[in-house]
Amino acid sequence: MRNTGFFWDEKCFWHSGGNYALTAPVGGLVQPLASGGPPENPETKRRLKNLLDVTGLAHELDCRSAEPATDEDLNRIHPDSYLENFKNLSDGGGGEMGLRTPFGAGGYEIAALSTGLVKGALLSVLKGQHHNAYALSRPPGHHCLPDWSNGFCLLANIAIAIEAAKAEGLAPRVAVVDWDVHHGNGTEAIFYDRDDVLTISLHQERNYPADTGDAVDRGKGAGLGHNINIPLPPGAGHAAYIYAMDRIVVPALNAHQPDVILVACGFDASGVDPLSRMLCSAQTYRLMTRQLMQTADQLCDGKLVMAHEGGYSEVHVPFCGHAVLQEMSGSEIDAGDAMGARIAGQQPNEMMEQVFTNLIDEMSTKLNQ
Repeated sequence: MRNTGFFWDEKCFWHSGGNYALTAPVGGLVQPLASGGPPENPETKRRLKNLLDVTGLAHELDCRSAEPATDEDLNRIHPDSYLENFKNLSDGGGGEMGLRTPFGAGGYEIAALSTGLVKGALLSVLKGQHHNAYALSRPPGHHCLPDWSNGFCLLANIAIAIEAAKAEGLAPRVAVVDWDVHHGNGTEAIFYDRDDVLTISLHQERNYPADTGDAVDRGKGAGLGHNINIPLPPGAGHAAYIYAMDRIVVPALNAHQPDVILVACGFDASGVDPLSRMLCSAQTYRLMTRQLMQTADQLCDGKLVMAHEGGYSEVHVPFCGHAVLQEMSGSEIDAGDAMGARIAGQQPNEMMEQVFTNLIDEMSTKLNQ
């Protein structure tokens, strides 16, 4: 067993969104859904915590909350003008900034708490309080730019946590692996011209945002070569993800030699997610976690932190998250995968798997030119 921290807070489940049907604002010919609200709702995260409680895995984790991110933490990434606008709207009952980022009254404080969970998880690992840690952060953060909220993301959770750790002199070199199905454009943009933070995004090509995430985007200036995008076509499944990790992600981590590895841990590449067309199962996430744990053991004494991002299947997210946390902690408590047989039966055939393998090989070759 490993000492695994699990950072969560009930208040993060109380973050509320606007009136959407999936990602379309309700109105005109778009009817409200029975469930109401956008797909980024509390149930995927709450049901993950519920499953951990019911199986007993929660009792093998060090479950705790954390202090909200401070104004000083937030200002390292976000300008005063952005934070003041966010706070004023939040105090006034809520609103929407940027693109698809609705929030209700108190949204500012909840977002700061979500960021605080990621910061708390990262600092606990860097200070040796936990071997590894998972932050059940909500709202998510990997699409958020310093002055522009985007795609349900109101604060740049991971970037803020990294800068807090650097301010304490705890992590000179950091690597971020983003396996959310959507491109981690915010994290990429924040560190694009820096060589101390390696950013890797493994995502569905042209999903969201549709105009970012190309393999040719490698960083600039000092950061050239320290940003890696792995855009996979719709339909890529388990084998493609595992191969991309082996062929591109792990070698890049070995070259960077980070002091800690953070994961933007979205579960929306699930085979039943409403916002993607990929075919990952709980086993996919379990094995990717295993790959990163082995790499972290070799490079940085096992220092690995997961920050929850997307994932919109209320049924499947809990099983994917449980598999990740079982792997991280070394527990024998296995929840299985309620959708595993269905997803296994829909994996690409041998011919398409070879297409994906060739594509990943081509990307790897170009990265090394």
